[in-house]
Amino acid sequence: MTQNDPDFGLATRAAGLRRMAAFQPHMGVDYATMRNEVRGPGRHDAVSRLSPYLRRRLVTEPEVIGAAIAAHGAEPSAKFIQEVLWRGYFKGWLERRPQVWTAYATGLKADLAALSDDPNLTARLAAAETGETGLACFDAWAQELTCTGYLHNHARMWFASIWIFTLGLPWRLGADFFYRHLLDGDPASNTCSWRWVAGLHTRGKPYEARAWNIAQFTGGRFAPLEEDLAQDITGLMDEEPEGLPEVQPLRPVTAPKTGVPTAVLLTEEDCSVGPADLAALDIRVAARLRSSALRSPRPVSAAISAFEEGALADTAMRAAIDTEKRDAGSPEALADWVHAAGASQIALPYVTVGPLADWTAQARPALEARGITVAEWQRDWDALVWPYATAGFFKVKKRLPDILHAAGLT
Repeated sequence: MTQNDPDFGLATRAAGLRRMAAFQPHMGVDYATMRNEVRGPGRHDAVSRLSPYLRRRLVTEPEVIGAAIAAHGAEPSAKFIQEVLWRGYFKGWLERRPQVWTAYATGLKADLAALSDDPNLTARLAAAETGETGLACFDAWAQELTCTGYLHNHARMWFASIWIFTLGLPWRLGADFFYRHLLDGDPASNTCSWRWVAGLHTRGKPYEARAWNIAQFTGGRFAPLEEDLAQDITGLMDEEPEGLPEVQPLRPVTAPKTGVPTAVLLTEEDCSVGPADLAALDIRVAARLRSSALRSPRPVSAAISAFEEGALADTAMRAAIDTEKRDAGSPEALADWVHAAGASQIALPYVTVGPLADWTAQARPALEARGITVAEWQRDWDALVWPYATAGFFKVKKRLPDILHAAGLT
């Protein structure tokens, strides 16, 4: 999404559907051949720019994949479908290894604390975040990100590689910078992508930004010298000498029960909640939970907060439910709110591993102490993809025909 997009910043399902329809003719061969071209702000027409909508499920993965197959067939649109699948893969991978998120959050706090004792690091971090490093391509991408809330995926890879290996900055601070500014920021995709570039996700295989690659795919707009970029890089495996943690079982999910006094909580984790989800529930109170501030200990972009609020308002309107606004402040206050409404069940979309899951985990003891059950809607797409997200992407990709068939898309 860019500032030249007429729907820029419009956080509604209708805007997402318009964007999907506009890009549908290009989901086949066009996408496969041109997706890596980074044309600059206002010119990202080779990619769908659907990510802010997919992240919140204002439009869903099956809808987008179904649109691609309807227009082009499964094989010609395979590359586009696979890119959509990456989002589900990363979510499932982090669900199976929640320890990785915990380590990221803990490590980020340590990295931020270290800034107070290291003026040089603080200055270098500020230069990177404001786009004042002197490396033209990197500085342009930093400014595009903070101004628009978007960055082409190829540029994200280059940016992260330069951040880690050329500028020598802590990778978690880079992931935090992205997470605080990307409208499509997702804890799984963001954390796993930075780890992938660093050589931690696919261990020992870091991503190396190359001058020729940048020049080629930016159409010559940027032409750094090879010596401007780190050479013969080594991944950060020494930071995690024990390797990846063991795969965990997917956590059990309690579905909302009918006939139980219920408090409904809408979150940006899943804005596909609709009348069909709510019809049989005994709803006593409902709220739109604004939780984007949980993304980081540092300030989160106002554009992200505004997009979240718009998406939640649109969800409540489409679901035809009266809601109040609530902020993700004291987790214990959630129990007070549900209890005061006379509800014994709180229903919300499945909360994936990340800051909101951490917040709801903190609230669970107070909820349980008052006899309040946490119930979640889990989408079929996640249940189809996540069981295979235990290793590399290839394992999920190999099962893609089965997943598409089970989802009724082929």
